Amino acid sequence: MERYDLVYQLYDEYDTKTLREYQEFVDVFPAVDSRVALEHWQKANEELEDRKDEIRSAFAAGETFAEIAARATRDQAFTALDLEAKYGRGVNVLVLDVDETLRSAGSTDNEIPRETLHVLTEFHEAGVPIVICTGQTLENVKGFAIQGLGSEIVHSGELSIVYEAGTGVFTPGHGAETKQLLYEELDEEIREVFDDLRARVLREAPDALRRGCHLQGNEFNVTMKPNYETGSADAREIIDDALVYLIDLLADAVGEAIGFDGEEIRDRTRTFYADQDPEIRTVLEEEGAYPDREDESIPDELADVLERIDVAYYEADAAEIGSLELNKVVGVERALEVLGIDDPFALVMGDSKSDRRVMEWVAENDAGIAAAPEHASQDTLEHVLGTDELVFDRGKSVDVLQTTYALNRLARLG
Repeated sequence: MERYDLVYQLYDEYDTKTLREYQEFVDVFPAVDSRVALEHWQKANEELEDRKDEIRSAFAAGETFAEIAARATRDQAFTALDLEAKYGRGVNVLVLDVDETLRSAGSTDNEIPRETLHVLTEFHEAGVPIVICTGQTLENVKGFAIQGLGSEIVHSGELSIVYEAGTGVFTPGHGAETKQLLYEELDEEIREVFDDLRARVLREAPDALRRGCHLQGNEFNVTMKPNYETGSADAREIIDDALVYLIDLLADAVGEAIGFDGEEIRDRTRTFYADQDPEIRTVLEEEGAYPDREDESIPDELADVLERIDVAYYEADAAEIGSLELNKVVGVERALEVLGIDDPFALVMGDSKSDRRVMEWVAENDAGIAAAPEHASQDTLEHVLGTDELVFDRGKSVDVLQTTYALNRLARLG
């Protein structure tokens, strides 16, 4: 019988919804020091195993189908079948963004849901390494990783953290390769520009901007964050101001490095980044900072430096300057190297332009699949919809992880 027919039979003939409810209860039932609670859990576990046994005895690959039915919905199982038919292999590494992907301020109170953490633990136990890939600082990420996944997983040698969008990689348990500062590999000219930016960014900021923003504690990138609630009107206003300020400060730092000065270099730099990103151009226009110049050409010497430096705008959230030579792709490649994954087939989950670069990299190299939340940036969504359409609701990253779990179980059948 065709595998598709077997899955139809599985979901048509068995109460898989109740089975999944038992499985979720058994998996995430809180540890309570209570005899009554323990007896309740034991009864649920016995019922779960009885229901799985019915499926195990009815199918040749009964263990696989029982586990899929207990963790994946009908739609997730058929999506997994389609992915297995298309790629012929399972996922051997997870590459996961955090904010607005694994967790969401809008629906999970900025906490990774317990069911998501449990599925990640199951992947770890199955030998699938995890790469956390984020724009956050290392200390922030280490803190929530240890709190959520546990110190044992974080220090297992099978977890790597790509932080500050690729400026560094932290892989505990790998000796001299544990912490790699990728920004130290940049040439001196670029590092001097960033040193200059960091030294001046708060000192020279206008009073209103200094009161309304703080500098995120990065090792390399220069990131201004609002003191107001992310997403609020006040946060949007202050980050728009910060974007213009950072672009001008960058112009000054680059000009000093290459021997340019004056107002002209600021106009040229604003034009350069406006041409790179429509969102940046919109902010500059609305702030009255878009240059009104007939000659919009960028001197080659200036363009050569700016083409290596990224200006990123996250509406009502952050304005950031980073190196285009250091991005999440570079960080992920280094993490995979340290983890010893020579032939990756990754599940890449994220919501931003920086995540899209990793998604494009795995697509170009036949090295994985991509998933994004429904509120992801437009170009990220377009990429995901144009590949395997793995789009999930806000705060429901577990849905794609369950689909991937089913894919991996099916791939083992060959």
